[in-house]
Amino acid sequence: MDLDGIVSRALAAFRAAGDVASLENAKARFLGKGGELTALQASLKSAAPEERKALGARFNGAKERIEDALQARRDQLANAKLDARLAEEALDVTLPARGRGRGTVHPVIRTWQRIERIWHSLGFAVADGPEIETDWHSFTALNNPENHPARSMQDTFYVDLKDEQGIPLNLRPHTSPMQVRYARMHTPPIKVIAPGRTYRVDSDATHSPMFHQVECLWIDEDVSFADLKGVYTEFLRRFFENDELEVRFRPSYFPFTEPSAEIDMKLKGRWLEISGSGQVHPTVVKNFGLDPERYIGFAFGSGLERLTMLRYGIEDLRLFFDGDLRFLAQFP
Repeated sequence: MDLDGIVSRALAAFRAAGDVASLENAKARFLGKGGELTALQASLKSAAPEERKALGARFNGAKERIEDALQARRDQLANAKLDARLAEEALDVTLPARGRGRGTVHPVIRTWQRIERIWHSLGFAVADGPEIETDWHSFTALNNPENHPARSMQDTFYVDLKDEQGIPLNLRPHTSPMQVRYARMHTPPIKVIAPGRTYRVDSDATHSPMFHQVECLWIDEDVSFADLKGVYTEFLRRFFENDELEVRFRPSYFPFTEPSAEIDMKLKGRWLEISGSGQVHPTVVKNFGLDPERYIGFAFGSGLERLTMLRYGIEDLRLFFDGDLRFLAQFP
């Protein structure tokens, strides 16, 4: 039995293997089904019974030496591969730390803050309120009839909660409910804006299921459309930093104002719709808990995303919600 020769050849083949594939091929030469050591094992059956025990012990010893050498070479190759990877990915711990990147204020929140500053300087208070609203505050108090499409589930998000009358609550579709809440808690003269998040079943390049609005309410005994146009024009000129900005009012319809008007501004030679407005409907004034024969009110509602898109030249509203740092980094 040439056991010593087989062991020597196996150890030499393992040492010469430069990678895992070569090592496994060498293993097959000696320990595989057709390998040299396996073939020698089959010949043990033909040995005399009195010699079989001694030959078996020698065979097992040789096999153990080959298997130990095989495992040792496997470990060497694995360690060499790990060392090479560590060297390739080595970090220079003497370099200064990279530090944390600084965040920025989201462009829509910038608009929100800018709007609050401007209207506060014009003498208006700032109000905030719940985003989950009752049907009465969202629709009934604002003179929306029961069959108005704004009440449908295709336009409004309803939640699995109900008010005292058993009517499902909704995510507010506009910030107008704050007109009602604020007016019922304060006495005229009332000058307030209510910025905040709103929700509608809508989603495309210019609409989002969640968006932001700012509502304005001005109630007194002697305010007029001229007052509303004056302060809103002043607001737009300050917001866009353009003292020559042109503003116009177009007749329109809203159930909570009468008469109603769309507000347009002229930007780069084009008229753009920017807001809805009007004289608060007498029914709504009554729902404020005020006498419509004595008090008159004016209101408007503007979308913060629209104002932001116009101010910064952004064409797709969805960029506000993608969380892409490359986009947000443009507003340091």
